[in-house]
This record gives sequence, structure tokens and C-alpha cells, in this order.
Amino acid sequence: MNNVMNTTAKPASVKPVRVLLVDDHLVVRVGLRALLETTPQIIVVGETGKGLEALSLITSARPDVVLLDLRLPDLDGIEVCRRIKNTAPSPAVLFLTSYADDQTILAAIEAGADGYLLKEVSGQDFPALILAAAAGDSVLDPVATRRVLEGLHRPAISTEAKAHPMDALTPQEQRVLELAAEGKSNKQIAAELHLSEGTARNYLSSVFAKLQVESRVEAVTRWLRSKGK
Repeated sequence: MNNVMNTTAKPASVKPVRVLLVDDHLVVRVGLRALLETTPQIIVVGETGKGLEALSLITSARPDVVLLDLRLPDLDGIEVCRRIKNTAPSPAVLFLTSYADDQTILAAIEAGADGYLLKEVSGQDFPALILAAAAGDSVLDPVATRRVLEGLHRPAISTEAKAHPMDALTPQEQRVLELAAEGKSNKQIAAELHLSEGTARNYLSSVFAKLQVESRVEAVTRWLRSKGK
């Protein structure tokens, strides 16, 4: 049922993150709403179990983040995401699903998703991930991305393969991008490579420039595709 909910006023100094829930299971939506509303910086402004209703709620509810399931009864989540991202300005779209096959994850990212989480995500971490997506960060589930990487690494990659944009990256830049594709944050990348967090961030900025992309998600998608060739 299409439902835009009234929200309580927040202090003028704080702009809460507005979240739209899109999942065809009512129990899931109820649980998500209860979890998110324990965080003062987040308000749930609407919910629906259908893709077309979600698209109409983008205008009326004005969410900052759309929490989206893949399987909907009328329009699949990938298409919903693609249409949302064709609007301007568009909210962040964060998939929350039980499906972790590599093709689905890549399709979601290519549709413009700002993040991909499995429903096994810790409830304690979940609100922080919503806030990160609203702030413009990409949110990639490490378990899901690891499965993609394992699938792409199985086939032998020919040494005679044609050159691709990844060849422009230095070995260190490639390593930083690989860790980003595993779902690691800048802080985790810095710790693993014994760098400062600022240096890790600078490496990623250089990667974005060389690949001519604007976000971490786009860069990770290019990297995953290149490893599949």
C-alpha cells in the first residue's frame, strides 16, 4: 500500500536523512522502519511494496535515500533504480536484498545504485550505512563483492588480452581499487597498505581521473568488468 507518513519536527540545526522503504514484504518494512527510527538523524518518509508506487513517491516524499529490494511484483528493482537515477535531482539508491549472485550485483551497480547490501547486514551497522549513502559514499557489502571477485577470478585470463583502461593504473592504484571492490573503506585500505587515510583517498582520486569516472561504484564496476575479460 502506498503510504506517505507524517514525520515529527526536528531541530532546525539538524537536517535528518529522509528514507523511502521499498520492499514487497510488510514485515520487512515494519522491521526496517523500527530499526531506522531509533536513529535521530534518520526519518522514514514513506514506504511501498511496488516499484511503480516507489517512483511516484520520489516526488511526493522527497527521500534522500531509497532502500530498495530487487524483487517487486510489478517492476523489478533494477529498472526502478534505473528510472530513479534518470530523475534530477535523484536520491541515493541502496539495494537491500537476499540475492548475491555476481550478475545481479553488477546489474544493480550499472543501473546506478549507490550501494548493495545483503539482508544479513548487522542491525547495529545499518543506520550508519544509510547515513553514509546519504552523504554520497558508496556502500558495497564485502560478502557480496567477494563472491563477485571469486567468480571473476576463476577463468584463466589470457596474457594476450587486449589492453583496457586498467593498464593506465599503477600497481598501487590497482591494489587500492581491488580493496575498494572488496567493500573496504578508505580507512581499511589505508591500514592494509600501511598508508595514511588521506593517501589512500588520493590514490582513489587518481584512479577516478584515469578511468574518467566520478564515483567509487563506477570505478569498482569498471574493475570488475575488466577482470571478467
